[in-house]
Amino acid sequence: MKSELFVRGSLSAIGFLMGCMVSVHAQCTTTDSVSRTSPRSVFRDDTHRLRFREVWVPAAVVGVSALCVDNGWLKARREEVQNALSAGGRNKFGADDYIQYAPMAAVYALNLSGLKGKHAFRDRTIVLAMSYAAMGILVNTMKFSFREKRPDSGSRNSFPSGHTATAFMGAEFLRREYRDVSPWIGYAGYAVAAATGYLRIYNDRHYLNDVVAGACIGIVSTKLAYWLYPKCFRKAACRDRIDVAGMPCYAEGTFGLGVSVLF
Repeated sequence: MKSELFVRGSLSAIGFLMGCMVSVHAQCTTTDSVSRTSPRSVFRDDTHRLRFREVWVPAAVVGVSALCVDNGWLKARREEVQNALSAGGRNKFGADDYIQYAPMAAVYALNLSGLKGKHAFRDRTIVLAMSYAAMGILVNTMKFSFREKRPDSGSRNSFPSGHTATAFMGAEFLRREYRDVSPWIGYAGYAVAAATGYLRIYNDRHYLNDVVAGACIGIVSTKLAYWLYPKCFRKAACRDRIDVAGMPCYAEGTFGLGVSVLF
């Protein structure tokens, strides 16, 4: 009888200690009494969410931009914009060849300076590689399909702008990594991307529709990469974490295990 009471008492004590350990492990730093009674430690990374409108709106803009390749009236309006914004091939300013990479490079520069972004080095590098691959496939496929002449030469690879796509891909990458730190970091990245697009027109390398389409492709490529990453890499740290807590219990001569799942 004493041994049975000892076993029951020991199991009850173990169960109580396990419950305390689970509560302490999952306890948030807040002092709110509600959080103490219902502790949870769930990691949510909303950078990987993708809404339908985030894809179809840019896709529609790319479709309208593509009309400028063959539509006579739109081509005429495009030429007017080109004459107003470009230098006609004179006094070219080649900074766009370099600043297109500035937004994506800024993510690593900021991290090295001690300003941590949303993801660790491995996660963000894989996301960036996926973004670049998606962007490259889309841009080059469309260049080969439309074969639009460049404003300054007979080369038929003007639509869409690869430089602009790269810049806006990096700008969206920078925004997502540091939007919780400061929205101005993302604004700066998009300002550099916009400058890249303008210089492509100013240097007479692209038309306005090329630049607009490139910007949309770059942004969508990054959004798709963030959405796909946790689905392709199921052990990634950025996946939602589910906490499972278990505690043995005893009632009316029966032993059991209580399980709590928080997600």
